[in-house]
Amino acid sequence: MGKIIAVCISEKKGTVKKDVGSCRLIADFGLEGDAHAGSERQVSLLSADEVEAFRLRSKGAVELPPGIFGENLLVEGFDFKSYPIGTKFRCGEVLLELTQIGKRCHSGCQIMQRTGECIMPKEGVFARVMTGGTVNNGDLLELLFVPQEEGAAEQESTPFRAAILTASDRSFRGEREDKSGPKIAELLNAAGYLIGSQLLLPDDEEGLAEALIRLADEEHPDVIFTTGGTGFSPRDRMPEATKRVADRDVPGIAEGIRAYSLTITPRAMLSRAVSVIRGKTLIINLPGSPKAVTECLEYLLPTLEHGIGILRGEADN
Repeated sequence: MGKIIAVCISEKKGTVKKDVGSCRLIADFGLEGDAHAGSERQVSLLSADEVEAFRLRSKGAVELPPGIFGENLLVEGFDFKSYPIGTKFRCGEVLLELTQIGKRCHSGCQIMQRTGECIMPKEGVFARVMTGGTVNNGDLLELLFVPQEEGAAEQESTPFRAAILTASDRSFRGEREDKSGPKIAELLNAAGYLIGSQLLLPDDEEGLAEALIRLADEEHPDVIFTTGGTGFSPRDRMPEATKRVADRDVPGIAEGIRAYSLTITPRAMLSRAVSVIRGKTLIINLPGSPKAVTECLEYLLPTLEHGIGILRGEADN
């Protein structure tokens, strides 16, 4: 986890970027109002730690305000050059994919002219905007996905990554607080999971299916937990949305949850929840109440770890 120190743009090419504090990122384009948006290098990122190291080496020979190296996002807490192409980062709704590490320093670089050195060619990275949104100074930037390089040894004991999707017309309209999604996040955090996106959507099958596809294919969580939309109401379409995006069925998980829940209430027989696999992501439908979510996860999580390990290729059947 890192923190955004500055959000910088320049309205004209050839001018120094300035910290604007907040900016909207547009999918497949870049920062709104930035002269370099729309190119193959949509967003540039630079480590604030490397800027500080440069300041110490240069002994104050030049001022180093945010944006001086041409970076859009100055971030504390990441050594960006150590991550391979395809690495994904998230800041709120914004999803970034690393596309390039370093670039040739342009001839007008003030830092190079004054010190003979510029850190952007080695330390700076570039990313494309997969999902747009607004970023602000002080926002947290989260590492979501690191692709496994061919021939590299599998990483061990990497925390499981999860995303959460709540389906509720009333909660989406603001008529009722969503308590089930936050309860899932609370229980997963306690179990050591890294939480990615937490979405709240209306009970619309098409929209739910699209959200599941985006979460699985772009964020690559190990598991997506859904809550709500699994009952008999005509608007309850979460199982249908889940089955639409499935590569393989995993009926035992949904069956196990129902069997356990039947020991608590006979109404568990009315659940239409399903569980499936898309790519390397499990998708598991959970009930729509905080109490039921708690009961199901307390039953499910100890065994689920082995299943995720198998899906990752880190455990045997």
